[in-house]
Amino acid sequence: MPVKVENLTHIYMKDSVFEHVAIDNISFEIQDGEFIGLIGHTGSGKSTLIQHLNGLLKPSSGKVFIDGEELGSKEVQMKKIRQKVGLVFQYPEYQLFEETVYKDVAFGPRNLGLSEDEVDARVRKAIELVGLDFDSVSNVSPFELSGGQKRRVAIAGVLAMEPKVLILDEPAAGLDPKGRDDILRGFKRLHETQKITVVLVSHSMEDIANLVDKVLVMNKGKIAYFDTPRNVFGEAETLEKIGLGVPQMTYLVRELRKKGYPIADCINIDEAKNELLKLFKR
Repeated sequence: MPVKVENLTHIYMKDSVFEHVAIDNISFEIQDGEFIGLIGHTGSGKSTLIQHLNGLLKPSSGKVFIDGEELGSKEVQMKKIRQKVGLVFQYPEYQLFEETVYKDVAFGPRNLGLSEDEVDARVRKAIELVGLDFDSVSNVSPFELSGGQKRRVAIAGVLAMEPKVLILDEPAAGLDPKGRDDILRGFKRLHETQKITVVLVSHSMEDIANLVDKVLVMNKGKIAYFDTPRNVFGEAETLEKIGLGVPQMTYLVRELRKKGYPIADCINIDEAKNELLKLFKR
């Protein structure tokens, strides 16, 4: 399995008056090729957790394993771990700095000491994976591109490292509706074609419902749920109590049931459409 967390605790400013327990003794496993949604209210521990998954933060106690290697062990090579775990923060386009798209995407692979042929192959593949045309953008300055295109270039730079696990922190934040849809569809396609493990942090319950295999819900540093979207969003009242919502389709079904319509649980538009068509055919 690529990710295993055992009894992980993280305390900021320990033994001071500002001590804060951000993660409180959590354990879970993510299997190869899973698409995981990570949700939680602000301050629930999401950002702290994802920074442990590639060693940016060290646990106060507990262990994190990536591909069987414990990140806290003396033998582990963090450079190799960070090649395996690609972390895309919010607004990654702010980290673009090279004069052309090609050079920006090639920066990481070149630092690995790869041959120019291998670097070139990775750059071409990564640019195509994010849905950009290599010939059209490779020699263009990234700063001449649209916001959505810049973000794709930044993500291509992470993909060019060929990570086994890709962590996405609100990857569609700030994009217009079309840009959001394009980016998110691209991640789904990437997951399906490349079979990599994806962890998506999002505040959009619709995105989570449409994309992921399982949902990990954080609340006050602990795991509230780690289950399928259908099972998690079936706990609407509990989610609302901890400051979260459920997909709009779930609310729609709830209201229809109150009015006496016999309709099954739905968590996305396609499911709701199918249920409504069945209802009207009766």
